[in-house]
Amino acid sequence: MSENKAATPAKSARHRARELAMQGIYEWRVSGTTARLIEKATRDEKSLGRYDHEFFSQLLNGAIAQSEGLSEQLAPLLDRPLSELSPVEFSVLLLGAYELIQHPEVPYRVVINEAVELAKTFGGSDGHKFVNGVLDKLAAKVRAVEVSAK
Repeated sequence: MSENKAATPAKSARHRARELAMQGIYEWRVSGTTARLIEKATRDEKSLGRYDHEFFSQLLNGAIAQSEGLSEQLAPLLDRPLSELSPVEFSVLLLGAYELIQHPEVPYRVVINEAVELAKTFGGSDGHKFVNGVLDKLAAKVRAVEVSAK
């Protein structure tokens, strides 16, 4: 049994916070529920496992509050209008863009890798490739110094 645990490590509290924030952004996008209500419902739910509550709150509230500006940053990097993205792709990209721009303490490769993992878990079969390409272009634009130092 311990072999299985080694093969599937527990999700980090920050990864889980990203998952919950992405799901919250998805709910906001699809239903129009406010960030405040989504955050409250998430915090009230006891079966979500261990997650970084503060990081979740920053990601959810920040991405939704700044969605217009983030969408403007993303739009020129897309091969189709934002309105044509699946709700999962939109949510993952909005979250990734927010984290790239507002959390420079998180290495850009970590932000992109986390977004790709979210797209693989929740999105369509090739959505992760699309997310990777878009966020890679955004990172080159908003974190040029860090990207060129690789």
